Amino acid sequence: MLKPIHDQGDALLPTSTASLSASLNPQAATRARSTRRKLLKLSASVIGASSLAAPFVSRAQNKPIKIGMPTILSGRVAMLGISSSNAAKMEVEKFNAAGGLNGRPIELVIRDSKGQPQEAARVARELVTADGCELLLDAEASSGAFAVHEVARDLGVLVMHTNSETSALTADPKLRVPTAFRSARQGIHDAVVGGAYAAQVAKEKGLRRWMSVSPDYAYGRDTTAEFLEYLKYFNKDIEVTGQVWPKLFQADYSEIITRLLQGKPQAIYSALWGGDLTSFMDQANIYALFKDRQFFAVNMADYAVLTAVKSVPANLHSGNRYLRSFPNTAANHQWSDAYAAKFKELPLNWSWENAVGMQLLIAAMRKANSTDSKKMAEVLRGLSIDSPFGAEGKITMRAEDHTVINYAVGWGALATKEPYMANPVAGSWKQILELEAAWKKSKGWA
Repeated sequence: MLKPIHDQGDALLPTSTASLSASLNPQAATRARSTRRKLLKLSASVIGASSLAAPFVSRAQNKPIKIGMPTILSGRVAMLGISSSNAAKMEVEKFNAAGGLNGRPIELVIRDSKGQPQEAARVARELVTADGCELLLDAEASSGAFAVHEVARDLGVLVMHTNSETSALTADPKLRVPTAFRSARQGIHDAVVGGAYAAQVAKEKGLRRWMSVSPDYAYGRDTTAEFLEYLKYFNKDIEVTGQVWPKLFQADYSEIITRLLQGKPQAIYSALWGGDLTSFMDQANIYALFKDRQFFAVNMADYAVLTAVKSVPANLHSGNRYLRSFPNTAANHQWSDAYAAKFKELPLNWSWENAVGMQLLIAAMRKANSTDSKKMAEVLRGLSIDSPFGAEGKITMRAEDHTVINYAVGWGALATKEPYMANPVAGSWKQILELEAAWKKSKGWA
């Protein structure tokens, strides 16, 4: 009767047969012992390798998805970076709490560019090449965004521009990058809605003479030109009598205000923003610039500005930046309240733009089941997501030029207390898209 097999070193022979072989042939016994030792070593090495490999597989599966975020965290417009990163963090926390992507959480790596375009480019490049970030959430102002845009072109990394509203960034075909997208509102969209609104107010109040005061860089000049174009499109009687261009982050506006007073306009348009807008308004109030004049400031209806200006004047109009009451929906109220409860401050325009940017990145990586830039870019084109900031509850990343559409956009007269804009005039996306298409064609961008 055969005994049980002792080990694989006996070449799966029963003990009695192995012993018989050894007694009859000493050389065979030596070969058997040698074979047994080799097989035992091989078995141990296989078991050891598999046990060592398991932690590496686990670590690879749980490796964080690093997303780099260049933004402005210091200086007069530090509120841009703070509100942007706050909103992005909220979305990251929800994603990570839900298990991430196949167990991989997002790690948001935030860097301060200090509002300098060259620093924004350097920081963005280092986030990818040194810090190992797979994606970029670019929360720079327009000047820095154009610099980050070129870094994305060079490295082939996917970037979501969350704050730049300069239309050309995505509208101009010569500037487009296959892996670059914009979740911020676009200047041309606000210009169509603002131009139509202001033209109607001008007709009602007899405002013919206009001037503008906007920051002297791409966003300020482009946005102002677009607004005035549609102001005159909707009201042929408008006359622009002068334009002044303060420097970005300018401290003293006395000369600028003097020129506006000398021009004697009936209405003034401004694309100043953030700390520049609050500083300008506080100084302009001293000179009574707003007395008997209508002031149209596209960036005024934002909580940081409304609560920072020492004396909000009458005769003030603005585009919606971010207000809890616009869109006046339960979803928007809930998001606003959650943000305020978490950070002990009110959300801003940059907050919703960065929330949407991160939501789009998360939706794309889930749909692609990947963090590869090219795969995610393919998914992002034409992607629609549910959003509290949508005109009808959804926001879409337009495939043709990688920019968002269908977000809530409107203009209205401002008050000094909540809800600040009691009767906003919502823009029609049908009209926006029709006029935007004609505008692109006129610039050779269609």
